[in-house]
Amino acid sequence: MNDDTFKGYRNPARAVMERLGIKVWDDVAITAGPNTFEGVVLPRSETADEYHLVLKLATGYNIGVKAESIDGVKVLGSRKADYHIPEQRFPSNPANPRVMLFGTGGTIASRLDYKTGAVIPAFSPGELYGAVPELADICNLETEKLFGIFSEDMGPVQYKALAEGIAREIEKGVAGIVIGHGTDTLHHTAAILTYMCRNLPVPVVLVGSQRSSDRPSSDAALNLIHATRTAACCDAAEVMVCMFGPTSDRYGLLHRGTRVRKMHSSYRSTFRTIGDRPLAMVDRDSFTYLKDDYMRRDPSRKPDIRPVFDERVSIVYYYPNMKPDIVESLVDNGYRGIIIAGTGLGHVNKPLYEPLRRATEAGVHVYMTVQTLWGYSQMYVYETGRLLMERGVVPLANMLPEVAYVKLCWALAAGEDRDEVRRIMQTPIGGDMTESEPPDGYMILQGGVPEVKDVFRGVFR
Repeated sequence: MNDDTFKGYRNPARAVMERLGIKVWDDVAITAGPNTFEGVVLPRSETADEYHLVLKLATGYNIGVKAESIDGVKVLGSRKADYHIPEQRFPSNPANPRVMLFGTGGTIASRLDYKTGAVIPAFSPGELYGAVPELADICNLETEKLFGIFSEDMGPVQYKALAEGIAREIEKGVAGIVIGHGTDTLHHTAAILTYMCRNLPVPVVLVGSQRSSDRPSSDAALNLIHATRTAACCDAAEVMVCMFGPTSDRYGLLHRGTRVRKMHSSYRSTFRTIGDRPLAMVDRDSFTYLKDDYMRRDPSRKPDIRPVFDERVSIVYYYPNMKPDIVESLVDNGYRGIIIAGTGLGHVNKPLYEPLRRATEAGVHVYMTVQTLWGYSQMYVYETGRLLMERGVVPLANMLPEVAYVKLCWALAAGEDRDEVRRIMQTPIGGDMTESEPPDGYMILQGGVPEVKDVFRGVFR
């Protein structure tokens, strides 16, 4: 049999498949001990383990069955996948605004083919209309795939291409822009685009999905609907992240690109605004604005697009007993900027004092943020902070470490003068630093404590 018969499977799982007469895309009933599983045998990644068969169940979920535990199998048929969504014409309505969707990788939307169990990616307007027909009621959608990479591979080349694409579409008179993006580094991209694309006349909305469309709990379609509505109709003309609000499907939240962070590896409502309120809530019918200090939509406004980025910047996440050579190696390797995520109000240990002094004297720009995320770097309070400032370390209020990193990359590329770079870094842009945190800007609901039980009383029984 050819390799397509066992796509991605290796021994011992492949040997079990050959012995039992199972191949990829077979519809099977597998008995393993007291359990029987019915589903379609899916292909495996070549980097996946060699011990399990993966089935697509009728529920839409995938399950791995250890090959050596299989006692028997009944082949019910074969349902080989055809990775294609029938192209449908995206309806054009002259009354609807035009929205551009940029793709960066992965699938912005997809559809489960229940005949085969395959997840079919959708990206062209016609495919998206077939997968999420509600989009046609919102806008006239156009799409452009700028590149196809994992979010962890996003970097300066992609940031610049996105900023240039945004400038190009604004020049054409687009009503708003959506950027489909993997969730892992979505907040980094949102932050750098806030600096590269200032004075925006229309919204730029980044959106992703925590769960793929083959799962009943997928957030992909609803996130895309909310993001597209935001690009087409929202009054806030800023770089925003649009993702699930609560765990329910009631609404999405619009987060400022400089104050948002992914805070859970798999939760659908993983993105949180840190130290502030989200800009707005969005549902299928309306926007509820939670802040009033945002830049309003104004199609006549001329954007300031500066897609520059200096890669010679690093984040140093302080930990107890950190050694001086961490800082020294950055200086020796030509880094021009260091962002420190310090403890407490902005602290590191004494062995780092002199390496940091030598770094700043050598022209390296060193800034302090706090690894607590919530709260401010307040380096005047303790002697530790004051001694660090004497050595040239500059505090950045409540700017998030990742935001400080991309801002310094942008600021260093925008100007060489040390004082000018410091002015840029300490001037709030897009809400990256705030004068104060609102009373509800810090909320962690720790399960089990009395006040949380009061909140959820009547919800969970």
